[in-house]
Amino acid sequence: MSFTEEYQRKLVSADEAVKCVKSGDYVQYSEFVMNSHVLDAALARRKDELTDVKVRTTTCPFPPQIVQVDPAREHFTYIDLHFSAASRKLHDKDQCYFSPLTYHEIPSWYTNGFVPVDVAMIKVSAMDKNGFFNLGTSHSITSFTVRAAKKVIVEVNNTVPRTRGGYYENIHISQVDYIVEGDNRPLIQLPEIPITDVDNEVAKIIVNEIPDGGCIQLGIGAMPNAIGALIAKSDLKDLGVHTEMLVDSYVDMYEAGRITGKRKQINPEKMVYTFAMGTNKLYNFLDDNPACAMFPVDYTNNPFVIAQNDKMMAINNAIEVDLFGQVCSESSGVRQITGTGGQFDYIFGSYKSKGGKAFVCLSSTVTGKDGQLISRIVPTLPNGAVVTVPRSITSYVVTEYGIVNLKGKATYERAELLISIAHPQFRDELIKQAAEMNIWRRSNKIV
Repeated sequence: MSFTEEYQRKLVSADEAVKCVKSGDYVQYSEFVMNSHVLDAALARRKDELTDVKVRTTTCPFPPQIVQVDPAREHFTYIDLHFSAASRKLHDKDQCYFSPLTYHEIPSWYTNGFVPVDVAMIKVSAMDKNGFFNLGTSHSITSFTVRAAKKVIVEVNNTVPRTRGGYYENIHISQVDYIVEGDNRPLIQLPEIPITDVDNEVAKIIVNEIPDGGCIQLGIGAMPNAIGALIAKSDLKDLGVHTEMLVDSYVDMYEAGRITGKRKQINPEKMVYTFAMGTNKLYNFLDDNPACAMFPVDYTNNPFVIAQNDKMMAINNAIEVDLFGQVCSESSGVRQITGTGGQFDYIFGSYKSKGGKAFVCLSSTVTGKDGQLISRIVPTLPNGAVVTVPRSITSYVVTEYGIVNLKGKATYERAELLISIAHPQFRDELIKQAAEMNIWRRSNKIV
């Protein structure tokens, strides 16, 4: 049988395909901007026939239909491994759950059988002449969920770029049970995030720390975008990329000649990533581009792989940092804001890299709902706050007031350093609280 004949034999409507889902099943959606509206809507239409169906995804950027038709969770339970703004709002209404993780370990959840997958619903590119569908912009854990699934449904979308990879970036038709031709809806584009003066101040500090030939990882948000913009305008040479997420600013840096990857120790001249989210500028850049290589997350985020590239520069955001050096990057108290993602992986791996540095970046303050400034350098993390990076792992912390390195520092030294980059309005109170916690010496000085 030819691949074309097999394609036609497996081609069904979305409603027909999702009939394979049974009550009690675990269903795995695609990830990030590769999440399917079509298959999600078809499954939602079966609400009254199903109970206790667990649906798992990673960073779905829209509220799924299965949640909207079942807000009381009588039929579907929705789990997101790394919250989007949509998931955060659903979680606030008790309609979404989070699964704690160390990102590079997730594929082992599936290979070791910790997480069952009864049905995988995966958005893909059009099939090529060799019978392969491409995973598009999201590799991460998708290939492992497909291999673990009892049934695999692919939704073909002709707007999905065909991305090159290291391995497992394609699904062969022989692995597929049902094929659905979707609505060819273009991939979701991320809105532009305004860059503030504080973001630019922090970016200047970071860019001054990046050497020629450095290998960079940027997290998500305005501050990493500001860093990418400054790098594109800099005279830095032969930067490499080994990152979790690929965003538009990498395109700008590449086209400006900052990124060549020539000095990388592994995957030279390749921009290595595990998923991409951005605008059409990024998606068009990725399409069949040999400069880019998409790998599964147990490769991109493995600290011992990360460490193999010299001068690894990991740049990530935080919500709060306490005076002990504990970093909270995913919750505000007990309220889940986002997920762990690869922050721990990259901070740990970059420290192991020869000449590597790992930066935790944050503005010194945030404005509260009452218009008052709130310090993001705090005495202790509030009740329920999640420690994303333990104090023993934290190294560089950066605000608009400077950069400090906590490695090898005693508790009183950490307190002094962190207070020195806090907003001046809060320093005296932070010193008072540090003294009450016995992590302050009279000889400490704050510049």
